[in-house]
Amino acid sequence: MTRYNTLPQQAGVGLKPEHYGEILQSRPPVGFFEIHAENYMGDGGAPHRYLAAIAETYPLSLHGVGLSIGGETDLDRAHLARLKHLIETYRPASFSEHLAWSTHESAYLNDLLPLPYTPQTLDQVCAHVDDVQQTLGVPMLLENPSTYLLFEQSTIDEVDFLAAIAERTGCGLLLDVNNVMVSSVNHGWDPKGYVDRFPIEFVGEIHLAGYDETLDSAGARLLIDAHGSAVRPDVFDLYVHTLGRTGPIATLVEWDNDVPDFPTLMSEARMAQAALDKAVPGTRSAAQ
Repeated sequence: MTRYNTLPQQAGVGLKPEHYGEILQSRPPVGFFEIHAENYMGDGGAPHRYLAAIAETYPLSLHGVGLSIGGETDLDRAHLARLKHLIETYRPASFSEHLAWSTHESAYLNDLLPLPYTPQTLDQVCAHVDDVQQTLGVPMLLENPSTYLLFEQSTIDEVDFLAAIAERTGCGLLLDVNNVMVSSVNHGWDPKGYVDRFPIEFVGEIHLAGYDETLDSAGARLLIDAHGSAVRPDVFDLYVHTLGRTGPIATLVEWDNDVPDFPTLMSEARMAQAALDKAVPGTRSAAQ
């Protein structure tokens, strides 16, 4: 199987500024730290000093949110140059981005927006992924989205769309299990069925997170990918089910809003690590 990164097959957590000092002082037993690329695109300063010190001990996963892989226009060359500089400086074990768009003409939209799954958008995304990998000189992982609406013009199933991107470009996939649950509840899909059809052979990393819940205008259950709470039990159950297909694999616990104290974050990582420790190596199976 192709390795799309060199992350350890362990649980990791997001690196947050409020935890810098505690991490450097206590050197916690965590597999890796994820950083959001856009938070470290400035020159110098305290964030880079702390990051450099932490990177001496822990592998890094570099996760971007601003490439607009699904956008109609060409990729931002200045943004790509900043990403390349970060990769050359910190040599992260993994680089990932989202299957989404966030740009229109000269405007940058502060959101990760969905795109229709059509042959045209497939060609567009593949061209952008090829550009990213050639420019950065590293393989990338593409993350499945959390969605709240479906496009009438979509003619390709989401799982098939992601599989086609990986097959055509050689990129890997980041399987966000929380996103699977959010989209599945919102659209009436079977989340385990989604995972069972997912092209696991391309997966290099898994994400876990907490969601918020409300009701839509029709009174139906609506999940929101909020990243502001502990991993929900149904998401964790789906994660264990996923490990039955993947075996042990690098897993990130995301908690980006209402960030808790570090011990709380580590307790989430320990739960994921316990599941990883029980996963059977070599069980990675092809899509059903």
